[in-house]
Amino acid sequence: MKKILVTGGTVFVSRYIAEYYAQKGDDVCVLNRNTRPQPIGTTLIEADRRNLGDILRHYTFDLVIDTAYTARDVDLLLDALGSFGDYILISSSAVYPETAPQPFAEESPIGPNSYWGRYGTDKIEAERALTERAPGAYILRPPYLYGPMDNVYREAFVFDCASLGRKFYLPKDGSQRLQFFHIRDLCRFMDALLEKRPARHIFNVGNRDTVTLREWAELCYRALGREPEFVEVHGDVEQRSYFSFYDYEYRLDVTRQYELMDSVTDLETGIKEAWEWYRENGDKVNKKPYFEFIDSNLNG
Repeated sequence: MKKILVTGGTVFVSRYIAEYYAQKGDDVCVLNRNTRPQPIGTTLIEADRRNLGDILRHYTFDLVIDTAYTARDVDLLLDALGSFGDYILISSSAVYPETAPQPFAEESPIGPNSYWGRYGTDKIEAERALTERAPGAYILRPPYLYGPMDNVYREAFVFDCASLGRKFYLPKDGSQRLQFFHIRDLCRFMDALLEKRPARHIFNVGNRDTVTLREWAELCYRALGREPEFVEVHGDVEQRSYFSFYDYEYRLDVTRQYELMDSVTDLETGIKEAWEWYRENGDKVNKKPYFEFIDSNLNG
């Protein structure tokens, strides 16, 4: 049994991680301000991560799993921690500039990405801060994460379209490609890291195969036993006004991930799991006014 600290723990990525390790029998502490329901089977350390004082000083953690957004987040946590063993930072593919050659490998240059803006540059600084102060830490760079507990209005938007019997408005011909990674596979890969302890400390993670927007929407409809009727949207309509993803196609080279973990969740299976969770937890998703825009600007 490991003593694990998970920062956050109240929404999607950190919540799933916390419950995953708690279900495995580990002693999981979550660090947050206690403004939301806590993950099942965990112990709350109630604090603002930017004002920690001595609250963590007397704990000893075998593993810290951090979803820090900025270098300041990392520095303040490291300043506050007592003894700890391993440290894993969940970073992002947003650290790669869209102008760099693809697929992005771990050695690819990192830098500002005009689609992700400050989010990406802050993640870069968080990575640098951690590497300077804890060079033995691991850094993971996922693409779009999905699965149960996802509070972002992506698959859930398509599920709503399918359940309401709506047509699906598809950017252009729907050939833009997306890369995904199931949240459970992210946890499984962390398990593989801790077991095999590779010398490399930065990893791209994700499914090797990408999927088109059209194929993704079809899988989401199929999870409800339905087939979409597509309407293609051409012209100068801003894609994020009516659709869940930026008009930005990228791909990560995940060769090194597959050397440590050679299987991932099939996308169709993962989307079905996401639907099973969403139909019981629709109130936990941050919905956006896509329908309003479609009905006012695209429908008819």
